[in-house]
Amino acid sequence: MKKFIESISNVWKIEELKNRILITLGLLLVYRFGAHVTLPGIDATQLTGLAGQTKNGLGSILDMFTGGAFSKASVFALGIMPYISASIVVQLMGIAIPYLQKLQNDGESGRKKINQITRWLTIAITLVQGPTYIYNLYKTLPSNAFLLGFNSPEFLFSSVIILVTGTIFAMWLGEKITDKGIGNGISLLIMVGILARLPQAFIQEFTTRVTNNNGGPMLLVIEIIVWLLVIISCVLLTMAVRRIPVQYARRTTTGDYEQDLAGGNRQWIPLKLNASGVMPIIFAQAIMFIPAAVAGLSKSETSQSIVGTFSNMFGFWYNFVFATLIIVFTFFYTAITVPTNKMADDLKRSGGFIPGVRPGAETSEFLDKVMSLITFPGSLFLALIAVFPAIVVSIMDVQQSWAMFFGGTSLIIMVGVAIDTIQQINSYLLNKHYDGLMKTGKNRKAVA
Repeated sequence: MKKFIESISNVWKIEELKNRILITLGLLLVYRFGAHVTLPGIDATQLTGLAGQTKNGLGSILDMFTGGAFSKASVFALGIMPYISASIVVQLMGIAIPYLQKLQNDGESGRKKINQITRWLTIAITLVQGPTYIYNLYKTLPSNAFLLGFNSPEFLFSSVIILVTGTIFAMWLGEKITDKGIGNGISLLIMVGILARLPQAFIQEFTTRVTNNNGGPMLLVIEIIVWLLVIISCVLLTMAVRRIPVQYARRTTTGDYEQDLAGGNRQWIPLKLNASGVMPIIFAQAIMFIPAAVAGLSKSETSQSIVGTFSNMFGFWYNFVFATLIIVFTFFYTAITVPTNKMADDLKRSGGFIPGVRPGAETSEFLDKVMSLITFPGSLFLALIAVFPAIVVSIMDVQQSWAMFFGGTSLIIMVGVAIDTIQQINSYLLNKHYDGLMKTGKNRKAVA
């Protein structure tokens, strides 16, 4: 603990790191302030119905990712999610469109063009989601909540422009945090939005357990212990790797010729247990919105049954389908993001080989087989964490708002972003010969 406190104090001794942290905190504060600014033309005191819509179910997920801006009819009501959707679409299109594949291989210039395409696609998605959100306000809020008049064209036009601008501004904040601050800006915006609801969720659970005497303090302590164990499990899932040993030939010069000797430098290829990160959960979550949306267009008894099933995110069938989709998407996303063929070719060109495996096609097949073997338990563990909120609600009768932090997309995002940010801070500390924040950091004062 003493070393950890010392590492925290060392952070402020590095001027560049201190400035980056302050810039990050400042931009995050701007984002959180904007989440509380209501759209012009809406009476903020009449938002009770919208808050009730996002209290439970799928609406609570949308509200969580926007940090409560969705339920406040804020200028950031759509948050950064249109940008995330655009990024996913561009990434998937890169598999089928040769032009995008070329850009992905063009280095920095290609990356800039892909970012520009993603930005324009974000605007297009927001132009579709903006009117949809305003239509939802018309259905949810009373007519006297609209100060410019119910169904006013002026309100519709201005609100859509503001929502598009809000998303673009949030996207700009995320990119500035990435460039000038510390950590991945877009991910930090999402994480801060999720964390904004944590105190309120815990207070509600505390009130239910202790004040209302529903289980008492002991059950609350058990819940906190289970929560911490789930967080530890997420950390292990995020950081777990299978290390594939790689041998590089050692070159020796004798007279006028060189000789390759097996037994040179030994290194490792780290294959992550969860190489796809949180993306399978995001994909699966997006698919889960579709059945209820399509069935809602019909008033038949079967359609209403489907709407009820896929709107109850704590129900059995919802979570069964959700877990199945996560397992499928984990294999799919890992297959398109872990290029075993390219890894094998790069290894062959650099003079490396896996002991007992021939370079080239055989190495590619070996890596693909290992990746498939470790992806299966990784996908099962990811699916278990994703549906764990429903499990704690069923077994421990936890409040739904508090249960959301026991797993799912929110917890995976928080853990992943926290680890990534700490690793970036670690690199600054180690480069300046200080101890890192994580146990893997080494004291480099001796080599200063």
